[in-house]
Amino acid sequence: MEKYYLNDNQTVLKNLNANKDTGLSSQEAKARVEKYGLNQLEQKQGKSFIQKLIEQLLDPMVIILLVAAILSSLTGDMIETIIILAIVVLNAGMSLVQEGKAEDSVKALQQMSAPNAKVLRDGKIKSIPATELVPGDIVHLETGDIVPADIRLLESQNLSSDESSLTGESVPVDKDAEVIFDKDIEIGDRTNYIHSSSIITRGRCIGVVATTGHDTEIGKIATNIQQTKEEESPLQQKLSKLSKTLGILVIAISILVFIIGLIRPDMDVIESLMTAVSLSVAAIPEGLAAVVTIVLSIGMNRMAARNAIVKKLLAVETLGTTTFICSDKTGTLTQNEMTVKKVFTDDKVYDVDGVGYAPEGDFTVDGQKIDIGKHSNLKMLLTAASLNSDAKLTHENNKWEIVGDPTEGALVTLGEKGGLSNKILNETYPRVKEYPFDSSRKMMTTFHKGYFENDYIAFTKGAPDIIFEKCSHILLNGEIKEFTPELKELYQEKNIEYARQALRVLAYTFKKWNKLPETSNTEEVEKDLVLIGISGMIDPARPEAKIAIAECMTAGITPVMITGDYLETALAIAKDLGIATKADQAIMGKELNDMTHEQIRELVKVKRVFARVSPENKVQIVTALKDNGEIAAMTGDGVNDAPAIKKSDIGIAMGITGTDVAKNTAEVILTDDNFATIVNAVEEGRIIYANIKKFVTFLLSCNIGEVIIMLVAMIVGAPVPLTVIQLLWLNLVTDSFPALALGVEKGEPDIMNEPPRKTDDQIIDKDLRDNIAAQSIAIAVATLGAFFISYNFIFAGYTHEIQVRAAQTVAFVTLILSELLRSFSARSEKYTVFELGIFSNMQLVYAFLGSFILTLVVVYTPGVNNIFNTVALDLQAWGIVLPFAFLPFIVGEIHKLIERKMGLHD
Repeated sequence: MEKYYLNDNQTVLKNLNANKDTGLSSQEAKARVEKYGLNQLEQKQGKSFIQKLIEQLLDPMVIILLVAAILSSLTGDMIETIIILAIVVLNAGMSLVQEGKAEDSVKALQQMSAPNAKVLRDGKIKSIPATELVPGDIVHLETGDIVPADIRLLESQNLSSDESSLTGESVPVDKDAEVIFDKDIEIGDRTNYIHSSSIITRGRCIGVVATTGHDTEIGKIATNIQQTKEEESPLQQKLSKLSKTLGILVIAISILVFIIGLIRPDMDVIESLMTAVSLSVAAIPEGLAAVVTIVLSIGMNRMAARNAIVKKLLAVETLGTTTFICSDKTGTLTQNEMTVKKVFTDDKVYDVDGVGYAPEGDFTVDGQKIDIGKHSNLKMLLTAASLNSDAKLTHENNKWEIVGDPTEGALVTLGEKGGLSNKILNETYPRVKEYPFDSSRKMMTTFHKGYFENDYIAFTKGAPDIIFEKCSHILLNGEIKEFTPELKELYQEKNIEYARQALRVLAYTFKKWNKLPETSNTEEVEKDLVLIGISGMIDPARPEAKIAIAECMTAGITPVMITGDYLETALAIAKDLGIATKADQAIMGKELNDMTHEQIRELVKVKRVFARVSPENKVQIVTALKDNGEIAAMTGDGVNDAPAIKKSDIGIAMGITGTDVAKNTAEVILTDDNFATIVNAVEEGRIIYANIKKFVTFLLSCNIGEVIIMLVAMIVGAPVPLTVIQLLWLNLVTDSFPALALGVEKGEPDIMNEPPRKTDDQIIDKDLRDNIAAQSIAIAVATLGAFFISYNFIFAGYTHEIQVRAAQTVAFVTLILSELLRSFSARSEKYTVFELGIFSNMQLVYAFLGSFILTLVVVYTPGVNNIFNTVALDLQAWGIVLPFAFLPFIVGEIHKLIERKMGLHD
């Protein structure tokens, strides 16, 4: 690709076969469209609905559910088959709806292109659709225009462009067509270039189109987005592994039970097969996939209430695993509103309160609030700053905003804070002449009448190092005095001090004129000036971001700043926020270009600030973190952030200042653009994962307990404690409502004081395996105990058929009640239900009551109990059921107390 920023104008025009005076002919333009294509971004072909549906059905957990439906249908129970299939459809449908918008990034990039462009064709200026631009076209642009392609400047007047969405730089970049570079430079430093999707904030220009469509810098980003492969979230990987393990166990158990049935003399082949099938259905927690989906959906709604919109279900849980948050600076950690913080005049340092463009804030000296009226130098500096600016302050929808250059907007706001209305100042001292700012002399001068009775006053602002050389005098205590070398050194030192604090420094002067100068030579006008003072401004950090970053560190999450802004500015903000503490924690993005991937992997372990980075650098950083085993979240608002947002484990975009590209690429959108909201989202993610572990543990302990019950009975030659229909029913009752209620359990108070989970941590770790084993055995012992006692003692005098049916009913009710009570113990691994409060999760109370009432219906309703092979139990039977049903609950609560006594939960 030709690097036109290295060439002079004539070489550029020659290489592009372009003519600055006549432009391209219509015929030539048409031919170039055939050669280069339209000036738009090609959209990657999306997946069809059928492809997405097939992907959903190929999920291991869904496959197990489909197998369960087939096995259930073999038992002749079509109701259970229909229910399982309904769960599959619900799970797939919700996922498809939630993820249907995931691939809109390139569409949004297309929408950012200017709809029309002023181009020189056939010797005439024409307005044409921007999509018809081709390399070699001569384009005219002015303030407010969106740049339609990557353009090499040929002429420029007082030009600057806002490239923040592309580079991340917080202030508009001055452009100059006359500049020629002799070496490769980064995008943000190409001052003789303007890039597609940036906005002209000041001045006008003529340029030649260098690249269009996918060859532009924004086009390269689009290509990166398309080529970035989407990867499974940690929860997807863990559930997939769990599903495969369960599948193997189910097959093994089914075969074992079938073989035992064949060996037993009292069971034939059909009965053995039906028992094996029913047990395999019981072993599969068919409600797991649906409950996970529903709980994640509930989590999405809770996050939305806390200003975080989650577009993908599994992103909810991924947030809780985050170990690194890679954040853009501008608009994410900062206000994206330039604010004057320091003023130095009359040998005094004035601190300025307030942030952004709201005209609210006090002026203080040494911490003491001052009266502007008693500080004439300060008042004159505020007047100069406001009058020597073209920006306007507006207040709409309860928000203060500026129209124009952000730097000048900060100066107008500064005057308003001092009680000097920009509108009244311009009416009182109208501008009668000006010498606009340009990047070569780095100054702007405006003339006003009315400030002096019969004379004009000229205010000049600009770069301090240049302004100081133009000053012969200085205003001190309201008197004009000589600008001595000592005073000049003092102001130079103050300028350096502010620059080291990453403040953007401007100097202000005035000069009295008895008549307006007629010359256009600024050298004659801008000399012998009287220095008023200097100011320092910055895009300030968000106050809440500092608190949020401290919370991140407490939670074991490392925040990293990745920005297109300058190193000094980025480091100063990072230090203020607590992201970095020393200079060697910051690095320039270009240094990564010469490093190997292994070197970058080591670098990201210690660096906390990456400045002047390209979109490719951001992807390199995120990739290195992921390869180090970290779970990386990437936040941003600009087009330049999109590739890294997509590459990260969890992409987070700003909802207010964010571009459509960033928002459509991300999994999470912050509706308040507040970094602190990320911390809230992480907390919700941790709570959701903890709840998923709770109901997975609950479901597995119940299902494994059922398997043990059936296996033990089959092995010892006893009657089967539960019938096929009873197994199916109790799974339906206990696998759904209590599990859902556990999914909305409130977070434990110390959840954000724990370190993030490691990527290789499993949902079922050693502690949970022990817990599941203990609970499964307790459930099996309780149910088998109730069954054998009732079979051998309570109902021993009845016929064999009634004896078995009644004992099965006792086992059936005991098992359901023990699992329902077990759900209360499953609410926490550390705290007992009495410490949590029995009624602190009313959803679980309602689930318990609803499931228990349904059980009573199938036991006591005539006709219905015949279907479920149950009998109405009397008080003597309940005397067996209740003590055994409470056994697993008691075991679970005692187990927590023992572990706490041993310090296992410290």
